[in-house]
Amino acid sequence: MSSSPHIHQVGIIMNGVTGRMGTNQHLVRSICAIRKQGGIKISDGEFIMPDPILVGRNEAKLRALAKANGIERVTTDLDAALADPFNTVYFDAQTTGRRADAIKKAIAAGKHVYCEKPTAVSTESAYELYEIAKKAGVKNGVVQDKLWLPGLMKLQQLIKMGFFGKILSVRGEFGYWVFTGTDGINPQRPSWNYRKEDDGGIIVDMLCHWRYVLDNIFGKVKAVSCYGATHVDERIDESGKPYKCTADDAAYATFELEGGVVAHFNSSWTVRVRRDDLLTLQVDGTMGSAVAGLRDCVAQHHGATPRPVWNPDIDSPINFFDNWTRVPAQQAFDNAFKVQWEMFLRHVVKDEPWNYSLLEGAKGVQLAEKGLESWAKRAWVDVPELKA
Repeated sequence: MSSSPHIHQVGIIMNGVTGRMGTNQHLVRSICAIRKQGGIKISDGEFIMPDPILVGRNEAKLRALAKANGIERVTTDLDAALADPFNTVYFDAQTTGRRADAIKKAIAAGKHVYCEKPTAVSTESAYELYEIAKKAGVKNGVVQDKLWLPGLMKLQQLIKMGFFGKILSVRGEFGYWVFTGTDGINPQRPSWNYRKEDDGGIIVDMLCHWRYVLDNIFGKVKAVSCYGATHVDERIDESGKPYKCTADDAAYATFELEGGVVAHFNSSWTVRVRRDDLLTLQVDGTMGSAVAGLRDCVAQHHGATPRPVWNPDIDSPINFFDNWTRVPAQQAFDNAFKVQWEMFLRHVVKDEPWNYSLLEGAKGVQLAEKGLESWAKRAWVDVPELKA
């Protein structure tokens, strides 16, 4: 006679999930998807089952979101949710300016903490969160979703295989045209993204991502040179009124990595896409190159590399899109946010290894701050190590 499975019920306070990212990636595609699959399987007889309570300021929005996703628990009282011993994990997807104070309250209540990035509005504040969590002995983590994108995982596999030889450089292109609203087409991003006074700006947003991508895949960031721009100076907000854009909507950044690798990333909400994907990374090495998008990856080995000769007077005899080979998918890929959620919950319940603490979140904030400093000084800026 088989025994019934042991299910670890984990109460998760989900604060700020009525926003676009919180709803789509964290609630629907991560927590709800985990619940629908029957939880996280540890073994044939052991599972982790998340039990979320949605927290926010608008009860009507919360109840509508909960009803649409089969969730019973909602509240506008964060303190009450933190006081409930059933809730052992606190997750924060609020706007950046609200995050640090809420995380401090959660840590003081003894909750394990997982949150979106940037973790705070300054390096000092972000590092303080790490120190407080470490002192309290609570497990903690920050979202670093791009590490589990299929395209980047294929790229990491090529690196492990030694495909590139010595890696020389990384070129990142990220972005798309975000409509301004002035032409009657609704913008795809919220207006606060374009107001510095509301913690907006693409440097603050994207350099946090590039920090963990570079640190984990190519080498630790040692220094940065960054130039930002506000290319569009007026947009239309959610109420249909024009507003002045005070934050950067494009960033052009070069990074010096350990080992001599040079990385350059263009990040823009004012660019039209003519490339394989919204994000592409080209990695060039002595023995081969690869270009990874969100899901796909193509590679060109040294032996398949054409030998161009400069001649602008004739059409090129070489089609430079030939001689690239698609890297096969050698495993099934799940949603990147869901993969990291499962890892964090396994870390909380089973104490499995975890490398993405609030310290990594502080490093992301630090690089964004150093990028802004570089822009202000029009100079290279060193990125000192934050101690664990």
